[in-house]
Amino acid sequence: MKNLLRNLFVMLVAFLLLGTLLSLWGNTKSKPEEIAFAQLAAQAQSDSIEKISVVKDRLEVTLKDGRKQVAIKESGQPLTELLSSLGVSSEKISAIQISVDEPSGFEAILSVVLPILLPVLLLIVVIYFMMRSAQGANNRALSFGQSQPREANLGGKDKVSFSDVAGVKEAKEELSEVVEFLREPQKFTALGAKIPRGVLLLGSPGTGKTLLARAVAGEANVPFFSISGSEFVEMFVGVGASRVRDLFKRAKKSAPCIIFIDEIDAVGRRRGAGLGGSHDEREQTLNQILVEMDGFEVNDGVIVMAATNRPDVLDPALMRPGRFDRQVVLDEPDIADREAILEIHARKKPLAKDVVLRKIAERTPGFSGADLANVLNEGAILAARHNKKIIDMIELMEAIEKVMLGPERKSRILTPKEKEVTAYHEAGHAVLAHFLPNADPVHKVSIISRGRAGGYTLKLPSEDRHLQTKEYFLDEIAVLLGGYLAESMIFGDVTTGATSDLRRATALARRLVTDFGMSDKLGPRTYGEKEEMIFLGREIHEQRDYSEKAAEAIDAEITGFISEGRRRAELILKQHKAELEKTAQLLLKQETIEQEEFSQLMSA
Repeated sequence: MKNLLRNLFVMLVAFLLLGTLLSLWGNTKSKPEEIAFAQLAAQAQSDSIEKISVVKDRLEVTLKDGRKQVAIKESGQPLTELLSSLGVSSEKISAIQISVDEPSGFEAILSVVLPILLPVLLLIVVIYFMMRSAQGANNRALSFGQSQPREANLGGKDKVSFSDVAGVKEAKEELSEVVEFLREPQKFTALGAKIPRGVLLLGSPGTGKTLLARAVAGEANVPFFSISGSEFVEMFVGVGASRVRDLFKRAKKSAPCIIFIDEIDAVGRRRGAGLGGSHDEREQTLNQILVEMDGFEVNDGVIVMAATNRPDVLDPALMRPGRFDRQVVLDEPDIADREAILEIHARKKPLAKDVVLRKIAERTPGFSGADLANVLNEGAILAARHNKKIIDMIELMEAIEKVMLGPERKSRILTPKEKEVTAYHEAGHAVLAHFLPNADPVHKVSIISRGRAGGYTLKLPSEDRHLQTKEYFLDEIAVLLGGYLAESMIFGDVTTGATSDLRRATALARRLVTDFGMSDKLGPRTYGEKEEMIFLGREIHEQRDYSEKAAEAIDAEITGFISEGRRRAELILKQHKAELEKTAQLLLKQETIEQEEFSQLMSA
């Protein structure tokens, strides 16, 4: 229908333009003067007319001075008789050159046929476009169950190879074997090895799953079809399964090839949790994927790659050998990997000579590859905002904080009292983080608002750690309580500024008890089975597997951990109250304290 309306609109505009051009062309000609027949007779009597051309009832008059005129005579009457009846003498009439021009046969036919032919032609054109639109709608209806995968362009400047992916060394080794199998299958089949059916990429958002899949496509140099898991599922039952069949049918024709399904958890969730409707359609689609990957029909040469950050919700049938034979985990990059990732993203950016990517890597623990790319991009934006031609270290450091906490909110003006409370609050966090033995070192303290925070204390680990101790968590709880306790110690009252800190401290204490088994009283066990159950849009994350009596004990242990953190924090703050005062006063004076200045202040 949309195409039909569009075609009609185009035809209407074309006719209007054609009519406008014809009218303009007609207007450009010099039109002769129109006169009455009596005036024509007067001019003939006065011997002013040189020539008269008669075309039916139209008289085209040429005067002796060269002017052109037009007159209309009565139908069926000769011109000479009409002039004589108006008193023009026969001598005057014979002095005029009178010629009779009959229209050609073609013009006569055209004058009769054209008024009938134009509407007929217009009707034929309208019917043609209507039939064409209807045929297109039928084709779309027939192709509704067909998949629309995107075939990657393996050439050009957008080509990605393993050299463009930093870190994830083990993942690249696993996928290098897949690439080699696609290039030289005989090397493996000679030893009886079978090509893997599927490769599942697991990792947090931003760790480079899709980028790694593109690198496999670039390295293998085979057809690469990419599609999202959500593109299979429709509101109509059976469409998703039909699209899966069509996708694998196309892939078999192009074998050896790779099919990449991004966000496969959209269609590969555990079966049996649906309540009807779209869930039934999703499960049918999943069933078809399972059959296509490993069913009665063998799909040699078709490798299915998929990516997800939620492996816990996938159906077990997807994870068994014969389906996704290999599960490649992409971890968060360590400091060396972060430096390598920064080097890749800095290739096309003009960095100043003082920029040391190692320092940026040290200051970004826990950042994913996407976060690091965002840091360099934000640094370039800040440099452009400052009208610079190169990116300095100061812009990159500012970009790190912007990515972590949000942009500075300098327009948020605090009252002198609020500013003082914020200074002592952040000083409490910083002093505790410096003097507690297991806390992370302080890199920056500021009372400038960023994001939702009125101020912030930036503390980062000195090295990448994968295991944490109970003492570390207790010191972390103490640091979180530092702002609350500093407000209480200095002002004798507390504010709402500690709400987020208290929430995080409580959540950490709960994890110590229920997840990490670090409670001496409750022992080494976990509490609460973490599952995802979607019902009417709600996500229920925990199923209780303990009694009410145990719940009371858990609450008591959580309170005990928080009390222990408070005891440690109060002891440090009382011992180092002078350092607390110096830090708060310096914050009130200059609003921001960097790591070196803070270390000198604590050692003074």
